[in-house]
Amino acid sequence: MSFAVALGGKGGTGKTTISGLLIRYMLAHGMKPLLAIDADSNSNLNEVLGVSLEGTLSDAREDMKTKVPTGMTKDVFMEMKLEQCLIETEAFDLVAMGRPEGPGCYCAANNLLSSLIERLIGNYQYILIDNEAGMEHFSRLNQKDIDLLLLVSDPSRRGLSAACRIAQLVKTLPMNVARVALVVNQIRETPGEWPEEVYSIFGRDWVFCLHADPRISQFDMEGKATINLPDDAPVVKEGNAIFEKLLKQ
Repeated sequence: MSFAVALGGKGGTGKTTISGLLIRYMLAHGMKPLLAIDADSNSNLNEVLGVSLEGTLSDAREDMKTKVPTGMTKDVFMEMKLEQCLIETEAFDLVAMGRPEGPGCYCAANNLLSSLIERLIGNYQYILIDNEAGMEHFSRLNQKDIDLLLLVSDPSRRGLSAACRIAQLVKTLPMNVARVALVVNQIRETPGEWPEEVYSIFGRDWVFCLHADPRISQFDMEGKATINLPDDAPVVKEGNAIFEKLLKQ
């Protein structure tokens, strides 16, 4: 039985950075084997984790339309491409979904991908999914049971409203979510209260604050992987305290 964590939120709120920090925490606490799925069309979780991305599953889906070798079935071709897209490290494995579909029918490719990913997920005890805001990838992944849905916002009213909408949207999807929490990221000055809508949807005990840390921008400018931030970095210590509460419930 796997433990699945999914992250979502409006673009630019830092959810991929938080995904990396959460993976850092999970690995430090022996939560392996771990599969990270980059389900954002703007794939960059690999940069946060310090690994090179050779290809995405969307690339494989495109190739299936025109590049299946003579004598090879499409399912064998897609399985081969999935293996090529899977990044394996000693600490974790990573696969990227890539961009959305282009013109034309992708039914066969999507069905094959869903089947292959479902089989792949079965090999891991822990799964982390870095999603787009719309959460559409959940239904495609056949990952119907989410133990923790972590929505990320910046302190703006627009970001908070987007997180609330996503939390409401998830309730309409055919999936089971055990817990939903909100991390308000990039805070410079903590307000006394968040909008009442936030508390009504998430509850006061499931709203967390993560303050801005200049080392994040510094590492980004220097091309360093966020997962390698030092233990004494404020964002690491504050993030670890949040993850401790979320994963020990």
